[in-house]
Amino acid sequence: MRFTGFPAAALDFYDDLEMDNTKSFWTAHKQVYEESVRAPMAALLAELEPDFGPAKLFRPYRDVRFAKDKTPYKTHQGAFIDVAPATGWYVQLGAPGVRVAAGFYEANSERLARVRTAIDDDRRGRQLEKLLAKLTAAGWTVGGDRLKTSPRGYDAEHPRIDLLRHKSLTVSKSYGFEPVIHKPELAGQIRADWKATRPLITWLTDNT
Repeated sequence: MRFTGFPAAALDFYDDLEMDNTKSFWTAHKQVYEESVRAPMAALLAELEPDFGPAKLFRPYRDVRFAKDKTPYKTHQGAFIDVAPATGWYVQLGAPGVRVAAGFYEANSERLARVRTAIDDDRRGRQLEKLLAKLTAAGWTVGGDRLKTSPRGYDAEHPRIDLLRHKSLTVSKSYGFEPVIHKPELAGQIRADWKATRPLITWLTDNT
């Protein structure tokens, strides 16, 4: 199956799921999920695989064992291509439309320490600043979990203290409801987006 875009039925499916996140709704509309969400997403990933590698298509079921929110289904379909632990490219489809991202999503204490050492280093830290500045100028948003205070061992006046506070570091871009999300051309645009973030992914994999 070639990727032809995400049908409007995919967005409608998640709109309705947000209103009725129950097993009975899912069972009644599972075919819509399979045909309008999962199949196009798999086709999209297959087209991107030659450039970025195989992707993990996330399960639609939430892990509610330790969650206060017991709704059983995720209200979006995500997929991730990893090039290092918790580091790589991401695409998501949900009621708000399509979103793409890149970066690292979590790190153990050793990996996080290595990232902060690199950020602290003038050469590598400035290199990261330039990479992020170029991406934000192109419409990407920098995100990730951050400490409210300075990490232990780093001065609050450090020139890159905002980056040092990151426990994860991502850039993301939303296509929302733009007409292109319903067209085959979306695959080419996501390919270009992810290629634009490759220097960031390389920096992260080299420094974690």
